[in-house]
Amino acid sequence: MRQKQNIPAIRLKTNLGICLLFCLLIVSGLLPAQTLSELEVKKEKTRKEIEYTNNLLEKTGKNTKATLNKLNLVNQQIQSRTNLIEDYNTELALIQQSIEQNEGAISMLSSDLEKVKTDYANLIKQAYRKRGDYNKIIFILSSQNFNQAYKRLLYMRQMAEYRQKQAEQIDAIKQVLELKTSDLRTARKEKQQVLNQQMKEVSVLNNEKQKQSQYVAQLQKRQRELNDHLRYQQRIEDRLQKEIERLIEEEARKAREVARTPEFRLLSDDFEKNKGRFPWPTQHGVITDKFGEHAHPVMKNIIIKNNGIDITTKPGENARAIFKGTVSRVFAIPGGNMAVIVRHGEYITVYSNLKEVFVKQGDQLETNQNIGLIFSDKDDDNKTVLKFQIWKESVKLNPELWIAK
Repeated sequence: MRQKQNIPAIRLKTNLGICLLFCLLIVSGLLPAQTLSELEVKKEKTRKEIEYTNNLLEKTGKNTKATLNKLNLVNQQIQSRTNLIEDYNTELALIQQSIEQNEGAISMLSSDLEKVKTDYANLIKQAYRKRGDYNKIIFILSSQNFNQAYKRLLYMRQMAEYRQKQAEQIDAIKQVLELKTSDLRTARKEKQQVLNQQMKEVSVLNNEKQKQSQYVAQLQKRQRELNDHLRYQQRIEDRLQKEIERLIEEEARKAREVARTPEFRLLSDDFEKNKGRFPWPTQHGVITDKFGEHAHPVMKNIIIKNNGIDITTKPGENARAIFKGTVSRVFAIPGGNMAVIVRHGEYITVYSNLKEVFVKQGDQLETNQNIGLIFSDKDDDNKTVLKFQIWKESVKLNPELWIAK
């Protein structure tokens, strides 16, 4: 009678262990797959950025002379390539995690399989010793009373069901084991492919760094020329920036004097809610000069200050509004081309270095509406750069934090 009491408990424990194991395998398989999928989207975006930068460099490749524009593009290319290699490192870590999980699952499954096989073999041996319908009948008829006979019959049925369950569990474990072994082989193959691609990217990165060093060396030999050009550009930039700040301060003063209408507040709130999701002010492009203060890429002890970001794009590209708003000002600075200021409630966006403007003061703009043609410098590899700024009244903001990644 002791056997009869133990069998249901054993069966419950074994079934529960199998269920928990299946849940563990399902969960451990989903998380890395989701992360790898997100990572692949990020890598594809970086690859497209590298390809676009390559196209820009190829268009300047006819002129072998080193320029700051080429150096800025190579610097951006190196940064993008470095980001891509870091993504490959992350991918390798995730694949290794998947490999370790699969190895652990295979080890656990193999152990469970051996245990279930051993239990099943003992049951078969026991059934063999008590084989035959005659022995079963004798076992039941030798009962002391009807109640005991019924319990013995029930026990025999439970034994038969338990043996069937054990056989099913063996088949189930074998199937999962085969699946995890296949996953392990796939993961190891993927790891090798990623390693090969990573090594290729590292090799290309090293070539790009050599090109970067060559450009820097060539430009350093022309420091006097660069210094004169930098001073000229800085004077234009200072005049442009002073005019932008004057107009923005004037706009802020007007806004303080005028009652804030519900529409004004709603537009401000809508603008703020879209932080990090705004479309770029160009259809294509790469950021070649960031917000804030940073060292000059060639000249030592020279600090560059940027109240916005510089987006390098291809000739013929237009600047476009990142959000609906009203054209507040259209103006030009001698040597600095044209600029447009657009108000979005409390927020202001500035688009400068435009050769031609398609809008006028007072125009109501929609998101992605073309504002003007970006200037291309024929004397500098057709360098086409939009200078883009975002302000909250008189406080300048980092545009990279507001446009989509």
